[in-house]
Amino acid sequence: MISISISLIIQIALIVHVLRTGRPIYWVFLILFLPFIGSIAYFAVELLPELSGNHGARRAMRGIRRTLDPNADLRARQRQLQMSGTVDAARHLAGELVESGRYEEAIEHYETSLRGLYENDPDLLLGLAEAQFGNEQFEKARDTLNRLSEHNPNFRSADGHLLYARALEKLDELQQAEVEYKNVSAYFAGAEAKQRYAALLERLGRADEAKILYEDIVNTAELAPRHYRKAQRRWIRSAKESLKQLATPDQQ
Repeated sequence: MISISISLIIQIALIVHVLRTGRPIYWVFLILFLPFIGSIAYFAVELLPELSGNHGARRAMRGIRRTLDPNADLRARQRQLQMSGTVDAARHLAGELVESGRYEEAIEHYETSLRGLYENDPDLLLGLAEAQFGNEQFEKARDTLNRLSEHNPNFRSADGHLLYARALEKLDELQQAEVEYKNVSAYFAGAEAKQRYAALLERLGRADEAKILYEDIVNTAELAPRHYRKAQRRWIRSAKESLKQLATPDQQ
């Protein structure tokens, strides 16, 4: 009886917390009808990240929350924009829309925010270019990044630099894309830039040069710590597959 009473008190407390903090209402039903599992899940997904000061734990719990409710962060950003109406809130909402693949909506928020003091804000322009690229507006993405560079000459972004190279490639400006890929791959954290650079070289018929880059990706991964291999597994796997395709029949 004591354990049942304690369980009931915990359920009531968690449900009250759900309602007071504006969490998604489905938590109420999970806690009510799956009291043990629902309570543990709510604690792990909603409460633990707030109690933990560990960035990795918060990131992991955010991943769990997104699995259970993919639109939770998007709704939170929408509420923040409605409450504050600030440019920063609009930027965060637009970023969530990009992650959700809702590029046209993201473009609207970015373009609305690029006014007045924020007319050439580098973070907004970079976000706009990402949304335009996702929406297959490659020429606009390139032009937006050129605008960013023109008005913010000291701004540096490896992601933005890589995006610029990708936009040039999509526009078949291959010689300039090669230059940008080469430059960004020299300092980009991770294997993506080098993998895309190698793929372009292969496309240009320079398979020997591409092979050297693919091998460098694979060799770096073998010496790298586990977390690096996990984070870069997509590009490492792609490099290995490309090496197999480039191998001669005798080598296979």
